[in-house]
Amino acid sequence: MNETRTPADQPRPNPGPVLGIESSCDETAVAVLDGAGRILGEAVFTQSAEHARFGGVVPEIAARAHLQRLGGMVRGVLAEAALSPADLSGVAATAGPGLIGGLIVGASFGKGLALGAGLPFLAVNHLEAHALTARLPGLFPHPPAYPYLLILVSGGHCQCVAVEGLGRYRRLGTTLDDAVGEAFDKAAKLLGLPWPGGAHLERLAAQGDARAVKLPRPLLGRVGCDFSFSGLKTAVAQAVGKGFRREDIAASFQQAVAAVLSDRARHAAAMLPEATALVVAGGVAANQAVRAALAEATPLPLLAPPLRLCGDNAVMVAWAGLERLRAGQRDPLGIAPRPRWPLGELSPP
Repeated sequence: MNETRTPADQPRPNPGPVLGIESSCDETAVAVLDGAGRILGEAVFTQSAEHARFGGVVPEIAARAHLQRLGGMVRGVLAEAALSPADLSGVAATAGPGLIGGLIVGASFGKGLALGAGLPFLAVNHLEAHALTARLPGLFPHPPAYPYLLILVSGGHCQCVAVEGLGRYRRLGTTLDDAVGEAFDKAAKLLGLPWPGGAHLERLAAQGDARAVKLPRPLLGRVGCDFSFSGLKTAVAQAVGKGFRREDIAASFQQAVAAVLSDRARHAAAMLPEATALVVAGGVAANQAVRAALAEATPLPLLAPPLRLCGDNAVMVAWAGLERLRAGQRDPLGIAPRPRWPLGELSPP
């Protein structure tokens, strides 16, 4: 993808507002930021109710919902910001990784808007958007300086990443099987909880005893910072079969996950001694037990975005687009969405 990141014909060191579009999974989201990164308008439509009866995201349903909602949401957010497309400096849309149908819908809409208004188009990597969220002005008294350590924990990803600069990312470790959010959903299903299960499991865990069920901590203490959660999921299934209280299983599972993430963060910090901060991002970053464990894992300051910016959202997409626009970057309209787009492929060779 490096060849697509070419300088703009007329770089704008102080760009105006940027529109962001997110459609990589089951959230349709739109946001507008001004040139300083302040949020002028945003909207998120969560499709959970449409997928819940299937126990997971159905790609065709998700793509159709994006198509039905996106136009009206863009008009609404622009109206909220009191802007027209001609007032924008660029359009950013998630182009991967994610479900290809949704990516095509969002990226195509963004390209059309950019083409019609004569604006730069920015194809945003969803993982890069998560990685840069902590730099959004106003979230923290001191946004993290490069390099910083990112713990990305979501339904589809679980990675430790060295964020060395805009477009420069080095993966230090990743999951060997399930992503941590996937593990939460699977454990919740075993406990008879609704999908998506993460928030339901956290509420149930608050009523349980985390010491009641002995569950494994996969790879705890192992060199490096890779993850594994499949064995923990199997142990939860066995605990359910043995008749342990659901509340205790949930609490014990949550504590095991928090302990593993904390241990892996310590190892990652040792691999990046020059890190200025520990940033946690992704849907699982909303879990309070996980936040508490990571806050104690290293001497680094923990930067966790507000809950509404942990999951998929368009504010992070617009911000990533704004950062790239400031750097004089844009993408050709012929760029194709990618269901797989590792962060390392953004880095220079």
